[in-house]
Amino acid sequence: MKILMVRLSAFGDMIHCLPAMEDLLASPQVKEVHWLVDHRYAFVSELFPAAVQVHWVDMKGRGGMRTTLETVHALRKLDFDCVLDLQGLMKSALLARAIGAQVYGIDRQHVREKPAAMLQHSVPFCEEERHVVQQYRKVARAGIMMSPDVACPVDYVLPQVRREVLQGMQPSAGVVALVDQLGAFIVLHPAGGWQTKQLPMETWVELARSIQSQGKQVVFSWGSEQERQRAEQLAAQSGARSLPECLNMSALCHLLDHADAVVGADTGLLHLAAALGRCTVTFWGPSASWRSGPIGEQHWHIESNPACGPCFKRTCEHFICMDNIRVSAIMEALHESASI
Repeated sequence: MKILMVRLSAFGDMIHCLPAMEDLLASPQVKEVHWLVDHRYAFVSELFPAAVQVHWVDMKGRGGMRTTLETVHALRKLDFDCVLDLQGLMKSALLARAIGAQVYGIDRQHVREKPAAMLQHSVPFCEEERHVVQQYRKVARAGIMMSPDVACPVDYVLPQVRREVLQGMQPSAGVVALVDQLGAFIVLHPAGGWQTKQLPMETWVELARSIQSQGKQVVFSWGSEQERQRAEQLAAQSGARSLPECLNMSALCHLLDHADAVVGADTGLLHLAAALGRCTVTFWGPSASWRSGPIGEQHWHIESNPACGPCFKRTCEHFICMDNIRVSAIMEALHESASI
């Protein structure tokens, strides 16, 4: 069998798809695994093993429609046995359908844009399959069996980046030197794709000072210009450090792989840290740990538990989620997971 995975974005969601990818690679029925990704998130494909063939699509750039049609035309020629839509949006459903093979997708009760379910065979999830990792694995299993009616439930598996992938990376001399200088350190990631996932500045400052009082260094990470300004401001106020430059995937993996722990919201960087085997402390309010949080002994979830949540909203007029997250709770988790 030749199978194409369609997960265009985003960083954390692509990490969640790694166990489904591994299921496909491990199946004796599957001879080729391909993955279609938005070119803006092509950097995540550096985490894939060499056996996965990656294709890029640029739907929003200059010449988006023309280049998208060219990509679809090229993929149709590869004659896939089935396509797995792990995105659940109209754009991913249309792409998957246009490629011309049997398409399996997310349960119509869970798909983000309901009309997308009409373009594919929706794979039903059972009650126990609440985590997105389980759901992506379920769709992958349907593709292998070529049937949406597969036995359930599918177990949760913590996403992992293969060691041989990490060993093949070449981090810059700058980040290697930074890691050596830091010694024992914890990464704080004060970013979040949603406004509702961001902690107040004063909470981050208090947390950084508390960690440093226990003898560990703190590094604030960032990935955009806006995040850089925030990280530098937090570092200045707390006496910590911020990343000196925007890190590529090799450098980011090297940094995280040497951290004692990583703290932040439900973001791609936190999910990458978990996939690298690092201790993580995540805080939750608008999104739900039972749906997308890393599960395991060294992964701690700090829940704000607002009466109105989890709402899965990106903005809020009565925002209280992150105000309910206490530094004492994060420090307690770090004491248990990172021995501070």
